[in-house]
This record gives sequence, C-alpha cells and structure tokens, in this order.
Amino acid sequence: MTSQAPSAEERWGKFYRWGPYGLLAFASAVGAGTASFFMTRGEMYAAGVLVAGAFVLQVWWDRGRRGLPGRSDRSEQGRSDQGDRSDHGDRLERASDGSLYFAVRTAIAFVLTWLNPLFSIFAVIGYFDANHLLPPRRVRTGLLVTAVTMAGSQSGGLPPASPSAWMLFGVIFALHAALVLIFGALGEKEAEETRAKAATMAELERTNARLEQALAENAGLHTQLLLQAREAGVDDERRRLAAEIHDTLAQGLTGIITQLQAVTAADDPAVARDHLERAQALARQSLGEARRSVQDLGPGALEHDALHEALKKTVAEWSVRAGVRAEFTATGTVEPLHEEIEATLLRIGQEALANAARHARATRVGVTLSYMDGEVTLDVRDDGRGFDPLALPPRGESGGFGLGGMRARAERLAGTVDIESEPGHGTAISARVPLVRHD
Repeated sequence: MTSQAPSAEERWGKFYRWGPYGLLAFASAVGAGTASFFMTRGEMYAAGVLVAGAFVLQVWWDRGRRGLPGRSDRSEQGRSDQGDRSDHGDRLERASDGSLYFAVRTAIAFVLTWLNPLFSIFAVIGYFDANHLLPPRRVRTGLLVTAVTMAGSQSGGLPPASPSAWMLFGVIFALHAALVLIFGALGEKEAEETRAKAATMAELERTNARLEQALAENAGLHTQLLLQAREAGVDDERRRLAAEIHDTLAQGLTGIITQLQAVTAADDPAVARDHLERAQALARQSLGEARRSVQDLGPGALEHDALHEALKKTVAEWSVRAGVRAEFTATGTVEPLHEEIEATLLRIGQEALANAARHARATRVGVTLSYMDGEVTLDVRDDGRGFDPLALPPRGESGGFGLGGMRARAERLAGTVDIESEPGHGTAISARVPLVRHD
C-alpha cells in the first residue's frame, strides 16, 4: 500500500514547528565559525546567552502553544460565528501569545544580528511566519522590523559604520520594504480570495443542505398528495356508484315491486300478464343500467337518442308504469349537447319522476326541457301533495341521494337545482346547467 503524500498545510505545519530550530542551529554554527571576525569575547558570551534564550523560547512555544490559529484559522473564524464565547476567548489568548513570541524572538534575532551579521540566517524566519503568528493589522509591522534586521545584516552589520554604509542600509531596507509591501498585498489578496472561496463553499454546502431538505419535504408532500388523490378518487367513485345505483337499480326495483304488487291485485289474467311483462322489462333495463354504471358509461337511454328524445321516452314509460298522466315539452332550438350535460339532466329528470311516484301522489306531471342562450333548463312539476322545503334535513345529513343527489349532479357542472313546494299545492323542480354543445 502507498502512503498518502502530506498536504501543503501539513508541510507548512512541520516547517513552523521545526524550521526555527533548524535555522537557529545553522545560524549558531555559522556565527560560532565567524565569531572571531565580528565579535569580542564578551559579545561571544552574550551571543551564547541569547542563543540559549532563543532555544528556550522556542521550546516553550512549541510545547505550550502549538496549534496557534494561523491566517486560515482566522478566516475560518470569520466564516463561522457558531463558536461559543469561551472558545473565542481562547483563540484571542493564543493570538496574543503568538504576538509576544514573535516580538521576543525578533528582538533576540535583531540583537544577535547586531553582534554578528550572519545571525540574520535565524532572523529570516520572521518573513515566513509573521502571517501565521500575528494578527492581520500587525503583520506588516512585523515584516518591516524583520526587514530592518535583514537590511542591517546585508549592508555590513548594525549599526552602519559610515555614511556610505547608512546609504547602503537605506537602499537595501527600501528594497526589503518594497518586497514586504508587495508580497504582503499579494498575500492579503490571496487570503481574501481564499476566505471568499471558503465562504462560497460554505454557502453552497448550506444551500445544498437546504435543497436536500426541501427535496425530502417535497417527496413527502408528493407521497401525501398521491395518497390524498387516491383517497379522493376512491371516495368520488363510491359516490358516483352510489348515485348511479340509486338512480338505476333502486328506481328499477321500486318499479318492479309496483308491477308485482299489481299482479297480485289483478283478477284478469291478461292484466296480470301485462304487469309481469313490464316487471321483466324493468328488470332487464335495470340490469343493463347497472352494467353501464360499473363501466362508467352514460345512461342507456342516451346511447341511440338525443336528450329530448330520451326524456320524451322516459316520461312516457314512467307514465305507463306509475299510472299518472305525464306530458313532455321541449322549447327552444334543440341542439346536440355534451354527454355529461345530457346524462346529468336525464338522471335529474328520472329522480324527479321517481320522487313524484313515491311521495307526491300526483295525478298529473309536466316535464319541460328548455334550450336557451347559454343555458339548458329542465322543469318537472306535479300537482301532488307537496311538502315544506324548510322541513327537509340539512344537506349531507339525510343519508339519501334524492334531492341532494340532484343538486350534487348539477353543481358538478356549475349548475343549480331549485325546489318550490308547498303542502297541498304540488312541487316544482328546476335544474339549470350551462349549454355546452357536443363537439
């Protein structure tokens, strides 16, 4: 197995830890080898003490304050505001210690370079870790102080011994300062770009998280809507079948019972046979309507006839079965209507006639189909005993499909059903639906 190569951050972390040791050791070796050229005996002792102090300082920093937040950590701090106050205070304390460490180390390096210019080998570390150790507002100050040390070393040592040495020191310091400012600006720009990229990535991560959450919620809502749609579809189909059964099977069975009762009451065999034949015809008709209802087909009466013709035949057949005089009238210009319009008006007419036969005890019934401008009206009137419409139970509480079923059918087509009745003065039912022509 091949080991994974260390990242750039890991390599810089090792340099920040071990680099000062290496540069101090190398500078000490070079300084010791050149001590006789630059330092007196007393300066040599002082340099030895300072080197020991630098080593102790580095050991203290390495052991006690390893893990100081660098620029990347501070940018991360700027991106995240979720840390608690204690963690924030700890970061500030470590940053303050980093400034102190940098200042003491830079002072030691400056004095060592004053004693021996070649100790600038150790002082150069300030160029590398100023961004890592100092707060942003102090970075350039730290770099310029390091530039003073480096310029003094490269101009022949500190302090310059002559005006020309001072001039050379000024030129070299200006060069270092310019490089510090240029590279500092480039570093700030790069750090800003890094922070912006990190902030963008963090925002993208948050956006993706919100998007995933929204997708999960949408999936749940989609599942819920599918379930509700399925339940609504099942409920609608149940209501449709219940209404169709009421309008077909129930009415047919009622008619069959009436005919069979007439058979038992008839003394003439021919009359009894006529009632039996009517009962058989009603049974066949009801069976056909039941099959059509299950298959969600239109009424059988409309399979070959238009609405006005189907209503005319329905009224005539009902009149014979119920033994009640009934008349059908069509007014206006007869037009082919949409299948739903025709089926709805036919079912309403059948229900109104069935109610007249069961409850009204009428002797005369009139059915009128009116084609008007943008509207079709079906009126069913009888001279029966009537009733008080206000005494009817509220819609949805009766449990039946009579008057409420008529209204429900009409309302599905944006229509209305009006009922006028009074005890002893008959009943008038008027259904109005939009005139939608057959395409």
